[in-house]
Amino acid sequence: MTTRTLGVIMNGVTGRMGHRQHLVRSVLAINEQGGVPLSGGDTVLLRPILVGRSSGKLRALAETHGIPDWTTSLPEALGDASAEVYFDAQVTQARVPAVTAAIEAGKHVYAEKPTAETLDGALELASLARDAGVKNGVVQDKLFLPGLLKLKRLVDGGFFGRILSVRGEFGYWVFEGDWQTAQRPSWNYRSEDGGGIVLDMFPHWTYVLETLFGRVEAVTARAVTHIADRVDENGKPYAATADDAAYGIFELDGGIIAQINSSWCVRVDRDELVEFQVDGTHGSAVAGLRECRVQHRGATPKPVWNPDVPAEHGFRDQWQTVPDNAEFDNGFKTQWEMFVRHVADDAPFPHDFAAGARGVYVAEAGLRSSAEGRRIQLEPLDDHT
Repeated sequence: MTTRTLGVIMNGVTGRMGHRQHLVRSVLAINEQGGVPLSGGDTVLLRPILVGRSSGKLRALAETHGIPDWTTSLPEALGDASAEVYFDAQVTQARVPAVTAAIEAGKHVYAEKPTAETLDGALELASLARDAGVKNGVVQDKLFLPGLLKLKRLVDGGFFGRILSVRGEFGYWVFEGDWQTAQRPSWNYRSEDGGGIVLDMFPHWTYVLETLFGRVEAVTARAVTHIADRVDENGKPYAATADDAAYGIFELDGGIIAQINSSWCVRVDRDELVEFQVDGTHGSAVAGLRECRVQHRGATPKPVWNPDVPAEHGFRDQWQTVPDNAEFDNGFKTQWEMFVRHVADDAPFPHDFAAGARGVYVAEAGLRSSAEGRRIQLEPLDDHT
């Protein structure tokens, strides 16, 4: 039994998500637990090589976490023969050229979603990776949330009977940046920089819906910019040119209808920042980030509409909490371990660039539906998507 080290070039980890979830809570956490165990009994430790544009930020990050290897030169990092994996958590606009360079350098590639700003770009990356024979994967973290893992358990166990519909609510109030600082970077609100909630969130909804319920066959959406003027990280006003809310209907195979509202302009009156309600002939469930509640048909109340009297039922009290029945690790870390096993042990990894292209396809369909005011039927792209 041996321990080997896998060099991982990490580009874009000075940002919030790349730093917290991918570097600290995934790569460094994997090393703290002793590495990733492989099927034959060997173990893989990860050697992060930090890449970014700001030497000051990189130096501070490296010193904080005791990481010796960092550079502002992507070509220099890609030239390191001991680094087998390239990871990209940059702004979306910078992803295609960097990932392309990594593929051409023969690196296995793991990337945040969306893999590209356009479907053509996403398909090109999938094709390049396939032709180069490099292993590739896209982050699909919400599949590994405790609430959705419990929901999948219910689906796999036949709890719902025939599933009829899915309703999702996602979002929270992102401050404009004037009297309170914004919780999200300003580029998220500029279309010219790859921003917009449709491109950000529709790829998430695509893999959630297609993994749990069925393939997306058609999209009807309305994308809007509710708040047109914001203030950036430096206190400078700017015009918000990207959509900050989207209201979508997704038609799935099997006749399931999914409705999902996504908004950075909504105040939260629910238990978690994202919740999905699934209704079926035999039961219903409401799943969030961590919790999942159910109501079986045998325990469903029989309300009668009467607006002239107070409600007689405490409806929320009539749902049952689904137990954990397992230990749930950080979802980003779980998928990192899967990708490391994919690279080092040839373990299966279904979340590849072709799957990432599906998410971009649905996002483009949503934007097109909004622009043209009509339902968009999705046609098969090729055998890989």
